[in-house]
Amino acid sequence: MLSVVLLAGGMSAAGAAAQPAPVWERDLRAAIDQLGDFDYDVRTRASSLVRRAPQEQARPALAAAVSGHEDGYVRFRALVLLVGFGGPAARQAVSEALADPNDRLRAVAYGYYEHNPDPATAGRFLAALETETSEFVRPALIRTLAAHDADPAVRDRLVADIDRGVDFFRGAVIEALGDHGAAYALDPLMRIASEPGPLQDDSILALARIGDPRALRTVASLQGRDAELEPMVSAAAASLGADPEAHARFVAESLRFAAAALDHQDLLRSAAAGLGALASRGDAGALQVLFDVGVGAQAIAREPIALVLGMLAMRHSAAVLAHLETRTDLAAAVLVLRDAFDMLDEDLEEERFFMTTRAAFWAAPERSPARAVAEELIRVLEF
Repeated sequence: MLSVVLLAGGMSAAGAAAQPAPVWERDLRAAIDQLGDFDYDVRTRASSLVRRAPQEQARPALAAAVSGHEDGYVRFRALVLLVGFGGPAARQAVSEALADPNDRLRAVAYGYYEHNPDPATAGRFLAALETETSEFVRPALIRTLAAHDADPAVRDRLVADIDRGVDFFRGAVIEALGDHGAAYALDPLMRIASEPGPLQDDSILALARIGDPRALRTVASLQGRDAELEPMVSAAAASLGADPEAHARFVAESLRFAAAALDHQDLLRSAAAGLGALASRGDAGALQVLFDVGVGAQAIAREPIALVLGMLAMRHSAAVLAHLETRTDLAAAVLVLRDAFDMLDEDLEEERFFMTTRAAFWAAPERSPARAVAEELIRVLEF
């Protein structure tokens, strides 16, 4: 049976030509029960079996676990897997999870609505800001609101929250605004980017991701003021159209220098983040530099680069998959992503990447680069 072949750790030539075959119902139920097992290997094998079940079989079983399983962690993992499969069952489950007392379930539900916006729910999310104070849940809610910013009330609240509350949540607002291209927040972001402070780097990166040329004067004023921030500033300048080739080359050279020197961690993080911002805007060269340097870097330099690549894989999956098709060192490049996924605690985003990879595997012709990439990711990331 295909599910057994894949779970055993490889794609056979015969199995690759098929589509997922049904698994025994008792095996599926047992695997769902094991999603909360204390043993990591047991949890991993259980998730793998569920992912390899046909959608029409997995969805109802996962939905039942979300709504009725006695183990709260199993409910959480079942919802993550169900959202990965998508469909009406997932939408119904996340709608109900918004009112669930389990913080993990609510965080997944908000994450779902970030990627599947529903304008009718914007008011509900705004109201939730008054009660969602958990450091685990509120950032997911903030990102969801940023995805619903067609509503003027949402825009007003997000802009106001740039300057309100603790820095951790303010940083989450700034990051979400950058990731969602919130040009309407340009003025406060330029103000914060202009002065030294704990959120200056977040604001510079947000300006880079938004890419609005009106921010160029602010970015230009920062050049030469802080050596460790300089790669981020140059990345922002490149994103805003100011001599992009020269600025991008400087950021890449900074990353290579810091990765080799080993004792310039702040510069390394700045350069990696700057290249990540450029890659998020479709700069394939920035993505290549991150992988090139990350593959050959020692552990202390590799980790910050891997974290940036991991977030790119989860939020810009198609670009990362396409780049991996071009690499002659695919196995080594995928190991960098494994390092990232081991460090990150982004269950839902990782699951979305897994399911994107699964879909790419089934859609790709046999022996194609896309099939080879998906197969290597499935093997190394153990999903």
